[in-house]
Amino acid sequence: MKNKSYIGLSFVVLVFGIIFIPKIINRIKSDTVVQGDRLDAVSNHKKGETGLVTIGPVPKFELTDQNEIMVSNKTYLGKVYVVEFFFTTCPSICPIMNRNMIDIQNNFFGNPNFGIASISIDPEHDTPKVMKEHAKILGVKSSNWHFLTGDKDYIFNIANKGFNLYAGEDKNVNGGFEHSGFFALIDKKGNIRCRKDKFGNPILYYDGLDKKGVKAITEDIKKLLNE
Repeated sequence: MKNKSYIGLSFVVLVFGIIFIPKIINRIKSDTVVQGDRLDAVSNHKKGETGLVTIGPVPKFELTDQNEIMVSNKTYLGKVYVVEFFFTTCPSICPIMNRNMIDIQNNFFGNPNFGIASISIDPEHDTPKVMKEHAKILGVKSSNWHFLTGDKDYIFNIANKGFNLYAGEDKNVNGGFEHSGFFALIDKKGNIRCRKDKFGNPILYYDGLDKKGVKAITEDIKKLLNE
């Protein structure tokens, strides 16, 4: 009986070797030895996929740009774009954000599928004329970079409830306004997108004051342009 058991076991081993060992060797050669069907579904991105998280649709907006042209979220459909909230007389973080946005512009200058929306939180001062002069001083070259102004309450609603990016008026602070220093990244279909942090959590927005944040959003703009 023992001999028959050994013979049966040997036969099973032989069959396993004939069928499966060549497949294992091929997987080792192709560096896919740990991949099964479920792992393949997670780790193998289809062409054009970025690995970026979709947060949700961009809030609807319609505002006037520096050329007195009405611009809305629909204007940007088909384009990857970045949104910021700022004001031209800001004495603190806005100049840093503006310089970093210029760097982003220069990285994608000439690409018709990239744009920027800079929305003023001090629209009573930041008229189209003021915004146009501000854009000139900054060195804005892109025709797809719109400096947007409109009703103050409407803009605060877009910032605070639409994007969840804080903007407020405070006469006790230098400049009279407070706002977030983050940039929002929007894809061609009008969805807010972002990468994940080292813990796997969506970062939501990109730090517009930090070179690392600017580097990250620049990398992710390139990914979305190729989607």
